Amino acid sequence: MLGEASSARFPRLATMSEKPRRKSPSPLGKKGDDLYEALDGDWRKLGLPTPARQALVDAKLYRVSDLRNLSIAELSALDGMSKSSVARLRNIMEAKGIRFR
Repeated sequence: MLGEASSARFPRLATMSEKPRRKSPSPLGKKGDDLYEALDGDWRKLGLPTPARQALVDAKLYRVSDLRNLSIAELSALDGMSKSSVARLRNIMEAKGIRFR
């Protein structure tokens, strides 16, 4: 009864609830490897190995510009970051004029 009364007073509410919801473009519906693939595109383009890409995504770092919020020690401490991955990221940051904290 309450639903009928509210839809009678507000006819737009009835049509809004009947519309199918669109899927969000966010990767929230993905799981496992699909989630990493949805978020590590920039790291993949740079040629970083999978453990390093996953470590960056787990730390919620999705772009090179996000690295300015870390120190070099914090980046090196991420599980999965090898010395070569850190060196590669350092070189890319220098080329783009981005510095660690």
